[in-house]
Amino acid sequence: MSDKKQAALDYHAFPKPGKVGLALTTASATQDDLALAYSPGVAEPVRAIAENPEDAYKYTAKGNLVAVISNGTAILGLGNLGALASKPVMEGKSLLFKRFAGVDSIDIEVDTEDQDEFIRTVKNIASTFGGINLEDIKAPECFEIEKQLIEACDIPVFHDDQHGTAIVTAAGMLNALEIQGKTVADAKIVCLGAGAAAIACMRLLVSVGVQTDNIRMLDRKGVIYKGRDGVNQYKAEFASDTTDRTLADACKDADAFVGLSGPNLLSAELLASMAPNPVVFACSNPDPEIAPALARSTRDDLIMATGRSDFPNQVNNVLGFPFIFRGALDVRATAINEEMKIAAVHAIKDLAKQEVPQVVLEACNVDSLSYGRDYIIPKPMDSRLLGLVSAAVAQAAIDTGVAQTGYPANYPLLSADDI
Repeated sequence: MSDKKQAALDYHAFPKPGKVGLALTTASATQDDLALAYSPGVAEPVRAIAENPEDAYKYTAKGNLVAVISNGTAILGLGNLGALASKPVMEGKSLLFKRFAGVDSIDIEVDTEDQDEFIRTVKNIASTFGGINLEDIKAPECFEIEKQLIEACDIPVFHDDQHGTAIVTAAGMLNALEIQGKTVADAKIVCLGAGAAAIACMRLLVSVGVQTDNIRMLDRKGVIYKGRDGVNQYKAEFASDTTDRTLADACKDADAFVGLSGPNLLSAELLASMAPNPVVFACSNPDPEIAPALARSTRDDLIMATGRSDFPNQVNNVLGFPFIFRGALDVRATAINEEMKIAAVHAIKDLAKQEVPQVVLEACNVDSLSYGRDYIIPKPMDSRLLGLVSAAVAQAAIDTGVAQTGYPANYPLLSADDI
C-alpha cells in the first residue's frame, strides 16, 4: 500500500473514526441544567415554536445548521459507488463548512437512486435545517432534484457540484480573460464535458457576460450542435449553430478551454491551435485534461488553472460554498438565487486583486503572490473570504427580497478568529 493511501486511511481512522462530531453549546453540569435542557424546561421553547415557527431560529440550532446530502451516484471522480461510500466526502464537506465559515453541518446519505423518493426524503426532513447542500448526485437527475427541492423548501437548497464549481470557475475566468487582454463578450469558450458542473459553469458564465453563441460544449459524442439527435434538454441549452463537430474543430482559435471531463483529453496539438493568449481550466481530478508541464511547454502565453492544490490557480469549491451559505444563513435567505451567485463571483474575483497578507503566504509556503497569470483566484486559506463573500451574498439576498432579516449587529457574525 502506498504511503499516501495509508496516510489518507489513517487520517480518517485516527484518533477516532471520521472527521466530524457534535459538541455541547450550553451548560449541562447540574441537575438544574438538565431540567432546562430537557424535561420539563424544554417544553417552553416547544410551545413557543408551535405558536410561531420562526422561533426555531431563536431557540434551536436551525439557523446555523446545514445538511450535506447525497445518494452517492457521482462521487468526486469515482462515479456511482453508493450512498454509504459517499459518507467520507460528505463528512469532509461538513468539516470545510465548520473550518472556513463556522457553519454547523451534518452529513446525510440517502440510499436510493429513485429521484422522487430522494426528493420526498429530503423535503420531509428539510425543516430541521437552515440550508441544504446537495452533493455528488449524477446528472441529469440532479437538475430536477434541485429544482423540485428549491420549490418545495423555504430554506436555501444548493447543489454545490453545479453552482460552487461554477462560481469559482467564473471568478477565475473573468480575471484570466482580463489579464490576457480579452473581453468576456467576445471570448470563444470550449467546454469539454456536459454534466452538471459543466452546464452550471456555462450558465453562470453567460450570466456574467459570455455570449451563448460563443460557447462550444462537447460530450462523449463530440460538439453539441443544433439538430443533433439524443441531446437532453439541459445539454440543448448549449447546442450551437455551427459546423464544428470535434474537439479539434472547437479548439481552433478558441480563447478559453474549460475541462470538466477526464484526464489527458486536451493534446498539445489542440492547445497549440487555440488563439493567442489562451486560458485553460483543466479541472478533471486528480489528473487534468492536460498536464500543466506539457501545457506550459506548448504555450508560453498561457494562463492555466486546475482542480489541484499542487499547481497554481486551483479551482476549489471551498472558495465559495462555506461563505455563500454563511451569508445566506445570516439573513435567513429563503433561496440562493442567481444574483447571490453573481455577487459571490465578483467578491472572489476582486479579492484576487488585493495585496496578499503575509499570513496567507506563510500558510501556502510561498514568498509572494500577486495578481497575474499564476494568481487569478484567492487561496482558500485567505480569511478575508469569510467577510467579503458572505457580506456580498447577504447584501444580494437583501437587495433581491429573499432575505427574511437584515444584517445582524456587527456583521458578519463570525470573524476568521472565531472559527
